[in-house]
Amino acid sequence: MRNVSLRGATVALVTPFSASGTVDEKALRGLVDWQIQQGIDALLATGSTGEAATLSPDEQARVIEIVVEQTAGRRPVVAGTGTNSTGKSIEMTRRAEQLGCDAVMLVGPYYNKPTQDGFYQHFKTVAEATSLPVVLYNVPGRTASNIAADTVLRLAEVPNIVAIKEASGNFSQIMQILRGRPKGFLLLSGDDAICLPLIALGADGGISVVANEAPGQFSRMIRFALDGQFKESRELHYRLLSLMELNFIESNPIPVKAALAMMGRIQEEYRLPLLKMTEPNRAKLRSVLLDLGLL
Repeated sequence: MRNVSLRGATVALVTPFSASGTVDEKALRGLVDWQIQQGIDALLATGSTGEAATLSPDEQARVIEIVVEQTAGRRPVVAGTGTNSTGKSIEMTRRAEQLGCDAVMLVGPYYNKPTQDGFYQHFKTVAEATSLPVVLYNVPGRTASNIAADTVLRLAEVPNIVAIKEASGNFSQIMQILRGRPKGFLLLSGDDAICLPLIALGADGGISVVANEAPGQFSRMIRFALDGQFKESRELHYRLLSLMELNFIESNPIPVKAALAMMGRIQEEYRLPLLKMTEPNRAKLRSVLLDLGLL
């Protein structure tokens, strides 16, 4: 298994599209360089924020390839390779490994709604098909099913399952994982707005949407918290909180791509069924971006 540290701030990168609907490779490379310059600790390609659900397998592989190439070893690269099919997840995971990424993230199977033992067998089977470190991703709001704490702790014993991105919002469940996890198993917040309190409880960082727009500020917030400098971390948390919340005023990644377009970093293009942001919400977003000095 590759030795990779995902402690700290990871950006869940958007996937920029051109007006013709293809992946905007130049914009994606620019985002990678900017994130690294701003101090992000790791990059996640083809996650939910990266609209992986509407990328073809070849497009998904190309996005991963670009991020790996452009990062050039400067930061760890994680690839979202999970689907609701164990076989397809294995195929994409092996492809990502061949493309040179440092770890993979596997979302809980959506739509199928597996049992807890089904979750266990799914993740264990995919993990055993790769030498890469594996990050679990629990996001019941998108998958309609929850990976229970006992199942996570059972999976944490699989040698190359090294972390979980937890986005259930269930503090009791998250604390059970933090209390019972084996040494070296990381818990990363999947909700920007509760990243700081989770670090106070023992979490190891976050995989972030707001880091797309404010990578420097978010990274510093995480670093302060991990170093126990909670006063400084709180100041940045409350500074970014309105943007964290507005990023979900419409379905992610609609707001964050609108923001990046306002900032001149990408074109505001999506894949159906996602649409451009509505004008009233766009005005709210622009106001917050101006307040933060991002425009």
